[in-house]
Amino acid sequence: MNAAPKFDTQRPPKVSVVMANHNGAAYLAEAIASVQKQSLKDIEIIVADDASTDRSIEITRGLLAADPRIHLLTSDRNTGPASARNRALDVARGEWIAVVDSDDLIHPTRLSTLVAAAERSGADIVGDDLLIFDGNHGFRPKPLLTGAWARRPFWVSAYDYLRLNRLYGRGPILGYVKPVIRASLLAANSARYNEALWVGEDYHFVLALLRAGAKFLIVPQLSYFYRKHTASVSHRLRADTLQALKAADVALSRDWPISERRLRAALERRIQSVDIAVAFDHLLNRLRARNWPGAVRVAFACPKTLPRLVSALGERTGRMLSRFKAMQSNRDVRQVCILSRQRVVGRTNGSSAYLLDLADAIAGLGFDVHFLSPTPKTLGRWPYLSLFDDLSVFRSIKIRGTFRLGRWFISPDPSRFIRGTLAIVDAVMMRTGLISKAFFKKDPYSIAQSLTRADQLFVARHAPQISDFLIADYCFLTDTLPFALRPDARSAVIMHDFISSRRGQFSAVSAPGLETSLTEDDECEMLGRADSILAIQWEEAKFIQYRLPNHQIIVAPFAARPADGPQPGQDDRILFVGSAAAPNVDGLNWFVSNCWQIIKTMHPRAKLDIAGTVGRSMGPMPPGVSVMGLVKDLTPLYRDAGVIISPLRIGSGLKVKLIEALSHGKSIVGTARTLQGVEEQLADAILVADEPQYFADAVVGLLRDREARARLGSRGLDQIRAHFSHENCYGAFTRHVASALASGSDPSRTQLPQDQRATDRAFTR
Repeated sequence: MNAAPKFDTQRPPKVSVVMANHNGAAYLAEAIASVQKQSLKDIEIIVADDASTDRSIEITRGLLAADPRIHLLTSDRNTGPASARNRALDVARGEWIAVVDSDDLIHPTRLSTLVAAAERSGADIVGDDLLIFDGNHGFRPKPLLTGAWARRPFWVSAYDYLRLNRLYGRGPILGYVKPVIRASLLAANSARYNEALWVGEDYHFVLALLRAGAKFLIVPQLSYFYRKHTASVSHRLRADTLQALKAADVALSRDWPISERRLRAALERRIQSVDIAVAFDHLLNRLRARNWPGAVRVAFACPKTLPRLVSALGERTGRMLSRFKAMQSNRDVRQVCILSRQRVVGRTNGSSAYLLDLADAIAGLGFDVHFLSPTPKTLGRWPYLSLFDDLSVFRSIKIRGTFRLGRWFISPDPSRFIRGTLAIVDAVMMRTGLISKAFFKKDPYSIAQSLTRADQLFVARHAPQISDFLIADYCFLTDTLPFALRPDARSAVIMHDFISSRRGQFSAVSAPGLETSLTEDDECEMLGRADSILAIQWEEAKFIQYRLPNHQIIVAPFAARPADGPQPGQDDRILFVGSAAAPNVDGLNWFVSNCWQIIKTMHPRAKLDIAGTVGRSMGPMPPGVSVMGLVKDLTPLYRDAGVIISPLRIGSGLKVKLIEALSHGKSIVGTARTLQGVEEQLADAILVADEPQYFADAVVGLLRDREARARLGSRGLDQIRAHFSHENCYGAFTRHVASALASGSDPSRTQLPQDQRATDRAFTR
């Protein structure tokens, strides 16, 4: 009956994933792909096909040809999911057995976290929460566990399991949980599924193990995505399958010598709930046949079917309304969703400017672009966001925990108003010299914070309809990509910076950085969860390609809008532009402390203008320094400045302000760190000095020589036009997005800007 499997005989895997399938071709490839993407690679995937007549076997064979971890079992007759799983269990070699249905999805970290939790706690069975969703997005996704059940891990006894598997009862029906089971437990008890059951087989299987003394732990993380659709077997509680379920329960009550009264009572209530479900099926059949007297008789005989009928009608109405809303939206236009936790209000800093440039480039192709922020931490300490006109590029903007009034996003959380007030007090006291550093601690950088359950549910409820293509802003948000519930959609991640390299840099200069212990391996694993990776500069792209050789890397530097010619500016004006990011704060402090007095001594008329939010983090400034704060239009400042300074000692990434200043035709003095990643393109465009005296000499030399400023500005413009045009920077990425949305095809693995393709002969592939 069964085709003989040809498994390798090497060391057994950590986990055997058992996947029963019957005519699941519509979703099978997506289900298998979600298992293949597990961060735990030491697995085998056993697809037990139950005499499918669609393309299921063809699909599985195509996948296993490329991945030796996949194995296929076939059958010449349809015997049900329990029988299919038993055949898979007979050949499974893993230390743990994980059950995944062929129409469901799992989060990339699911197996690693559940196995670790089981081994840490000594559990024999471990399960997680289900995110229940409609494959057609006809209703809002919802978790199985709610309230206290969702707050912390809990143990499940045989009594708990019986009590929580009463149909239409209170509490979560834990029989829906897909278990991960210690294989030695199955071997010790010769445990197999009841093949008479086509529905509820998981419940009886786990209950038998609990009867044998197994320890069952539920970890309430949302990492199993449970798809509902019209062909789902477990959602069709027909009378015939329910009668088989009742027969199994009755046999259990007869064969199980239960001495504990509450245990027997729980089993009896479970059997009664199955009777109600049978009556409800009879009621539905009579209503569909318009047999009104028959329906009344069923309802009169079993009044408990009526609340279930009301609930079913409510669910049906909700699905119809959701589908109507989906029909109203313009599905002729493809949708691109940017997931971000940046405080994006306009082009106020490099990261925001870059993100908005990418959004503009994508919208320019005719696609709708949406901004989705899953956490109120995006607001930082402040209770509001006020958006500039730049954000009109987005078709929609949603930020969790806020409501919108025009261009304002406002949080109703009172604690934010308190923290915002304290932030203002800090700024005033620092500006007046009462304190030398902030007294009240800033909120941590939102981009690196762990995602909460509420964050995950927010993405699941708002992303599916707007996510034909997904973009994660920073590596930390690739964890949210599966919660968009769009396994058909392509995805990309914007690096911005190689975050794990910053920790050593920041500690070396005692500067506060991202509050994360992210390692290089962790960062590469996060980046690898997206289909493609958007690197800001060539140096980082080369390294990531070396670490992830099979991934598609697209280099997309920040594009410039070059001026017509150099602007030498005034002989005594120096300009620093930057956000309150740690590299800017550290660099500006270094310059003011070590270079400014030297410059003033050599050039007494020198004045330093500081533009941007970096000024909020600075203490009292010496004479000649003006802190201007956030400036919406920097053009006049760039025009009048004689020299732009970029005294960076840490960080890498975007180089937005460097490219922006060069595009204005300005002369710039920076450090070696300023040029990191763009040395080949811009080495001759700025003056480089790392020691205070040399840095000050370079600034003063340019202030005294207008023609030298013009020559340096002209060289910078030449390099900007050659390397940082809009097409050269964003063209490869926009073509990639257009290709993915047009056909879903997989473009070439690595795309580089045109100039880099010609020069980078040593790029390891």
